[in-house]
Amino acid sequence: MGYACPVCEDPQADAGHLANHLAITAILGDDAHEAWLDTHATKWGSMGESELAAVVVDHVEETEFPQVFEDTVGALEDPTDPVEERSGMLFEEDSDRVRDHDPSRGTPPIDADAAEILEEAREMTRRMLNDDEE
Repeated sequence: MGYACPVCEDPQADAGHLANHLAITAILGDDAHEAWLDTHATKWGSMGESELAAVVVDHVEETEFPQVFEDTVGALEDPTDPVEERSGMLFEEDSDRVRDHDPSRGTPPIDADAAEILEEAREMTRRMLNDDEE
């Protein structure tokens, strides 16, 4: 269960996430989200998360989603479940990346561009630390 954004229908795990989604999206310049808040929560700009959450849930219905948002509501009940059947796999491309990752090997493999960027960052860090020592 969760809430669909009344403006863009993005799924949100709970009232707090919905309130944050609406406010942050409005602050970032989305006129539709701002207009919805101006209409349904006139003092939204001065409200905290819990205050705004209490107001916005009065205007939306709780919705059942095929996924549970386990990344924000706690650990998996059974970590031995196959990754394809775990909730939270909202995007197919993420499920492929996760399925190919073997946690016993450490971080997932990266492509050549990412490896080059990481090496450059390491070198910049070494230089910065050497400058600090001098």
